Amino acid sequence: MEIEVSADDVAYEEDVLRDPFRLSGWLRYLSARRAAPPAKRAAIYERALRALPGSYKLWHAYLTELGDAARALPVTHAAHAGLDAAFERALAAGMSRMPRVWHMYASSLLHQRLLTRARHVLDRALRSLPVTQHHHVWPLHLRLASLPDCPAPTAVRVHGRHLQFDPDHAEDFIAFLVSAGRWRDAAQHLAAAIDDEGFVSVKGTTKRQLLPDLCGLLAQHPEDVAGMPVDGILRGSIRKFPEEAGVLWTSLASHYARRGLHGKARDVFEEAMTTATTVKDFRMVFDAYLHFEHAMAAAELELCQADTVDVQDCWLADRDSIDLAMARLERLLERRPELLNSVLLRQNPHDIQVWHEQAKIFHKDPARHAATYAEAVRTVDPAKATGKPPHTLWLALAKMYEDRGSVDCARDVLHRATQANFTAAEHLAAVYCEWANMELRHQDPERAIDLIRQATTPPSIEATTRAAAAGGEDVRAKLHRCLKLWLVYLDLMTTHGSLESACAVYDKMHDLGVITPLLVLDHASLLEQHSRFEDAFRVYERGVRSFKHPHADAIWEAYLTRFVQRHGKSRPERVRDLFQAAVLQSPPERKKAVYLRYARFEEDFGLASRAMKVYEDAANAVPAGDRLGVYEVYVARATELYGLLKARDVYQQAIVGGGLPDEGARAMCVGFADLEIVLGEVARARALYAYAAAFTDPKVYPEFWKRWNDFEVLHGDEGTFREMLRVKRTMAAVARDGAGARGEIRTDAGVVEQGLRPCAGQRFDGAQQCKRIRLV
Repeated sequence: MEIEVSADDVAYEEDVLRDPFRLSGWLRYLSARRAAPPAKRAAIYERALRALPGSYKLWHAYLTELGDAARALPVTHAAHAGLDAAFERALAAGMSRMPRVWHMYASSLLHQRLLTRARHVLDRALRSLPVTQHHHVWPLHLRLASLPDCPAPTAVRVHGRHLQFDPDHAEDFIAFLVSAGRWRDAAQHLAAAIDDEGFVSVKGTTKRQLLPDLCGLLAQHPEDVAGMPVDGILRGSIRKFPEEAGVLWTSLASHYARRGLHGKARDVFEEAMTTATTVKDFRMVFDAYLHFEHAMAAAELELCQADTVDVQDCWLADRDSIDLAMARLERLLERRPELLNSVLLRQNPHDIQVWHEQAKIFHKDPARHAATYAEAVRTVDPAKATGKPPHTLWLALAKMYEDRGSVDCARDVLHRATQANFTAAEHLAAVYCEWANMELRHQDPERAIDLIRQATTPPSIEATTRAAAAGGEDVRAKLHRCLKLWLVYLDLMTTHGSLESACAVYDKMHDLGVITPLLVLDHASLLEQHSRFEDAFRVYERGVRSFKHPHADAIWEAYLTRFVQRHGKSRPERVRDLFQAAVLQSPPERKKAVYLRYARFEEDFGLASRAMKVYEDAANAVPAGDRLGVYEVYVARATELYGLLKARDVYQQAIVGGGLPDEGARAMCVGFADLEIVLGEVARARALYAYAAAFTDPKVYPEFWKRWNDFEVLHGDEGTFREMLRVKRTMAAVARDGAGARGEIRTDAGVVEQGLRPCAGQRFDGAQQCKRIRLV
């Protein structure tokens, strides 16, 4: 190619002619003539490439300039043909090892819409480049396959070859197959991906998330996927992903329904409902089955309405097709409770409540009702039973036979129930009790008594040893200690036995330690009804020895009441001994009630002096919190029996040595002061108020100071009133300053008084106390 060399080019020409194999000289030449016409620059590139045919920099720059120039021209222009020829020459010159050159060549061909040549070039690139550089080529391959003009077989082959190179892009291939309408291929690749243990999605999609796509392809395009093992694929997925069983079963049934195999679709629905293990899967399958039957019934109705041909006389006419479709639909709706209950039983076959609900479904069908309970007692393990106790299944089965008049069958069921391996003695006891009640309903009390007697008989030593050697204690070894059985036994003996037999049952309960305080009272009441009072008292005595507080309180109450009624007048010494025993055995919180009852007995049947002694003993024996109540009763009874002077001694005893807390002592002082006012002893009353004021804070107990204030207004003078106010101010100061000891009164001058409350045994002197409270 001849070019015109200007004066500016001479230096560069001399440089490249002097050393034509030096790349830097050619690059300086091209850089200096950047604004030269394309033809001149092309001539320079051609001369440089003839000298350096293996230079990647020259070829890349040359091809880039040719491509930029050709891109602005129509694809039919000769510049594109020249560009393609230049690429071929570059590849022939050794650029076939450069992935960028292949990429530029293929991109140019795709721009020209020369798809076949582009595919051939890309194939050549894959053959020429090492495998580690194929990732530069495959994006153009996929771009070629995604063009609208690319034939579908070619696009599928391209994506398939890319999948072999990069298995991680299986999802893109599947998406392409779906977009291309290649349903069968898409389903096959989806099934293979789900079945492949080593499949890992680059998008983070799990196999479980791919299942809906596979189900949609198989269910919506049954004709396109014909020939594929659809049944095996979906059943295998059900075993592999049981949590998606509902979706998979529904897809399989939809596949058969769309293919017109309605009977096969029904079989799949039935199998799905009878194998579903969750309520969610059952509801999904049942709703799909119901929709299918609705559609079938609607189709039959439309077909019947559209058929205008009279086939009344044709023996091939299907007159009952609509009725059959409606019957199937109704039968399906009727079976729903049964099917749902079966699902719950498959979840937990030991759920007693679910078994009862299933039996209730068949209450109108005796055979299935009995079969349900029979299957339940065979299936349920008592150790794993939930919902209700397991013995209720046996009782319900026996009750069903009894209601239908088969008493012998009911007895046989209950007998087998007594041999069941229950985990609690109460369950076995309930079986025996129901059996006894059934015998009573059929007027056979002797058999009922024999049953309960057999159940309450303790097991032999040999039986206990065998049970322990077999691995643990059998519930039958605990049955004889079950209170429920003994209560039934008592009812039977009370209504159908003698007094001696009933008392023998009570005694056995005492011996076994299963009796309760209420039963002790019932036993004693039964003996009292038959005028056997001494035996009743022995029962009470045994009861109070067997129980402690608080369970023995009711027994003591009844024992004391009955004993006083029986021997209060005739044998008072025995009653006193009993009360003393009750006091000794009573806990501290019960002593007050026992002592007061004892004192009332002495008042009614003994001597008043004994009653006062009992009150005094009670005041010393009861806890400090109950002493105020005892002293109040003591004062009231002493006043009634001996007069006010005796009451004064009781008050003095309570205040001086009664051991009362401050609140109780304050109340006693106020009551004592009222008594002295009645007797006209105003000075003694004032001394009592002064004594109580020593431990009474005016802010905490204002009612006490108001009472003293009213007393001074009525009975005092100015001096006593001032003294009351001074004591009040002193106690307020003591409370404000936080004096340590109780009864210590302080003023600014020092200690005024300390220890106003006398010690135990010290006699109270009102006048002396009034003097001591004055300021020193």
